Amino acid sequence: MTATLLATHRVEKPWGRHTLWPGFADPSPTGDPVGEIWFQTPGNAAPDLLIKYLFTSEKLSVQVHPDDEQAHARGLPRGKDECWIILAAEPDSTIALGTHAPVDAATLHAAALDGSIEQLLDWKPVKAGDFFYAPSGTVHAIGAGITLIEVQQNSDTTYRLYDYGRPRELHLDDGVAVSNAVPFVAHPMPGKVADDRTILVEGPKFVLERWEGGHRALTLPAGVTGWLIPVTGEGVVDGVPFRAGDCLTLEGTAELHAEAGSDLLFAYPGTARI
Repeated sequence: MTATLLATHRVEKPWGRHTLWPGFADPSPTGDPVGEIWFQTPGNAAPDLLIKYLFTSEKLSVQVHPDDEQAHARGLPRGKDECWIILAAEPDSTIALGTHAPVDAATLHAAALDGSIEQLLDWKPVKAGDFFYAPSGTVHAIGAGITLIEVQQNSDTTYRLYDYGRPRELHLDDGVAVSNAVPFVAHPMPGKVADDRTILVEGPKFVLERWEGGHRALTLPAGVTGWLIPVTGEGVVDGVPFRAGDCLTLEGTAELHAEAGSDLLFAYPGTARI
């Protein structure tokens, strides 16, 4: 097994925060707020998946992502399915997923221009422990006061439909063209498949599992990379220690030991099975 502890990349955002999450140093009070922390694969590799922490103090833009076919048509490497594990949320925090009723392209375009798109969206209350999987084409927006882990296809293609008057570029034509503006229906998940193993996502692009602490033997197919994301607790895999706030890539076969009470996420491409 090859286990690699990934370096972090901090991304400043207007909607970010100066108080982050245990395990991450807070930015300077006089500096720009940090909205995202990415885990970077060494070298120039472009892996299938990208893992992030997000910290919000304001609503993120209303946005949508293309699927693989739509991305390829624009010369892009891949689309963007994503999911979110909520770590903490203010009592009134929400995430928008889909629309209250089906919305046609012309109506969506007009609503994005005049701001009424906010009222068309289905804003769902969120709390710590919630999980959401958003396939490409889902019109969505992450609200304020939320800390979450995002697992996504490794793509930075985001079509911004509405940004609450912030001076950032919108992508209305591209975004409306790929939007599936309908009520959100949660993707069926396998759920608990063993006492210490739950499958949160078994999508076409990636699988995300949740593991409890303890010992387990792990084997990945040849050429497949997995991402280990310790949410709480600490442990060691292939001789590499880890703790909450880290992210490691794994390849091959290894023994994993995590302290009792640990909460671990493990992601890998949807074409693989372990």
